[in-house]
Amino acid sequence: MTIQSLLQTTIDRNASDLHLISGYPSTIRIDGNLLPLQPEPLSDTDIAQMLSVFLTPDQKKIFEQNHELDFGYTFGKGRFRINTYYQKGAPAVAFRLIPLSVRKIDELNLHPACHDLAALKQGFVLVTGPTGHGKSTTIAAIIEEINENFGGHILTVEDPIEYIFSPAKAIVSQREVGGDTHSWNNALRAALREDPNVVFIGEMRDFETIEAALTIAETGHLVFATLHTNSAAQSIDRVVSVFPEAQQAQVRLQLSNTLEAIISQRLVPMVSSGRVPAMEVLLGSSAVRSVIREGKTHLLDNIIQTSMDAGMCTMDMSLARLAAAGKISYETALAYANSPEDLNGIIKSKSVTGL
Repeated sequence: MTIQSLLQTTIDRNASDLHLISGYPSTIRIDGNLLPLQPEPLSDTDIAQMLSVFLTPDQKKIFEQNHELDFGYTFGKGRFRINTYYQKGAPAVAFRLIPLSVRKIDELNLHPACHDLAALKQGFVLVTGPTGHGKSTTIAAIIEEINENFGGHILTVEDPIEYIFSPAKAIVSQREVGGDTHSWNNALRAALREDPNVVFIGEMRDFETIEAALTIAETGHLVFATLHTNSAAQSIDRVVSVFPEAQQAQVRLQLSNTLEAIISQRLVPMVSSGRVPAMEVLLGSSAVRSVIREGKTHLLDNIIQTSMDAGMCTMDMSLARLAAAGKISYETALAYANSPEDLNGIIKSKSVTGL
């Protein structure tokens, strides 16, 4: 199969990923499961020939020097985030399919709080979860609502650019690390000079990007960022822990003043086909801000549980709602639950309502 036919098959079958690895057949991922596309394994030569189709001369040179490269590539009715890398001395490629059109909040079955986040004028919003569980898609949906309904200047810093935003009420500047800027740090240092209202940081990777995100939020901008953590409490601890101990009290104060929400999400297999997001939602209430300021993040789970009326939601509550709505099975809800006992208690109490 040619690389063009492989990419088209990925789009046609609505796969999330395509993998090309020497010694294995070309493989796609559908609803979280890997599926080979043909019985014959790929050779080093096969993959090198496929890479030659879409790598520019400059990209080829960088790949040969660094042995890994991230970039975006548009093909037909899809866009791909591509990571080329070496394994066992041979080139390999991972493609992530990104639809050309940005899906809406309700279309994605996101928590209603996402509509409120789009209406914010300033603050810090984190979307967290494992790789491949829709963090960028969630933020793109929120940003698209800002783009369509509220306007302003939206600035994104990504590696690589994923969703492409079309002109609407807002103006959108999308900067790709490596192409439009030499580094995350350069782009974030320059961000405040570019007159943004909204800043999206594709990933908070280290001390410098986290420090820049907090500074931009603290100066009256609305900042969205992603983080590879599994819960709101873990996210706060991760952000604080990257700073030297002498700065951590100041960072907790910055977070308490700017944090508007943390959404931790998982994509869960549906009863029919596809996946649906289960979401823990922490909102920046006065109780949450006080707990962050005092360094008592172990209390955040209890605050979420007792703040359902304020729009917060535990992961187990979200799973129970999805099960009650018939979108996922009880067994799936149980498998993804933080506490199976709590999940059973929610279901037995019949306190769940539809999202």
